[in-house]
Amino acid sequence: MAESNNTAGIHRFAVATALTTVLLLVAGALVTSNDAADSVPDWPLAYGRIIPPLIGGIRYEYAHRVVAGLVAALTAILAIWLARTSLRGPARRWGWIALALVFAQAGLGGLRVRLGHPALIATAHATLAQIFFMVVVSLMLLTSAWWQRDFAPLDDPGSPRLRSLSAWTTAAILIQLVLGAGFRHGAFGMLPHLLGAVVVLFLAVWASRTVRERFGQVSDLRRWGILLQAFLGTQILLGFAAYWAVAESLNAAQPVLLYVIIEVAHVVVGALTLAASVLLTLSSFRLLRPAGSAAVNSSAEKARA
Repeated sequence: MAESNNTAGIHRFAVATALTTVLLLVAGALVTSNDAADSVPDWPLAYGRIIPPLIGGIRYEYAHRVVAGLVAALTAILAIWLARTSLRGPARRWGWIALALVFAQAGLGGLRVRLGHPALIATAHATLAQIFFMVVVSLMLLTSAWWQRDFAPLDDPGSPRLRSLSAWTTAAILIQLVLGAGFRHGAFGMLPHLLGAVVVLFLAVWASRTVRERFGQVSDLRRWGILLQAFLGTQILLGFAAYWAVAESLNAAQPVLLYVIIEVAHVVVGALTLAASVLLTLSSFRLLRPAGSAAVNSSAEKARA
């Protein structure tokens, strides 16, 4: 009973860490959309102080640092807590990976302030943020009671296998988010981002349709396919809205509120689309037999017959 309560507690803490990371993504998007990335010229202090004057863009940059510190603290607690549990699977190893990513992200943030190179380092910073988010979202599932259960593995009768297709979709969404970050920070033009959107749309629709047609009765897969479609559809609409908002705000002296709201929503829903794809991928690997295992089982059954 004590082990069960400990597992439930660490799962809730992993969920809280993931939700706080969403808040961190919002804070980061507010910095970018409000042109506040260079508001604080020093690091780790701000204007030589722990709490700087919270005016103009400084408040966005400082809020981002505060939330980042909170996420770092939660991640450290989660990693240490995971190391003291007996959870099955890679959860303990992934906890240390999450902590290492936090330190790497803090280092990139410091380099951004001290060395400049805003387009390159800011894009790398945004990329690492999405990778970290993938890890903490994964930890939500890896620490759950569902993951700790025993399942009879299911066969995937189609081709390509859902395990492979969902992994490709996740990789494509991550690359697309990197291209989007590069576009926002001036490292890339818009064309790669638009081409990436087409690829993501194709793969995500394919993966969701595969879930519906092959595993429509498996709720543990179906829910993530539905969420993937819902978030992707919302993201496409936000993409059109973001393009319109950018065009409308070109002549504005300061970013207008509608532009900021749409840009922040676009970043966050993009991350949630990635999260849905990650959860679908992990669930597929947890529930479905690998292709080789299915072939071996099929041959054994034919031999027995």
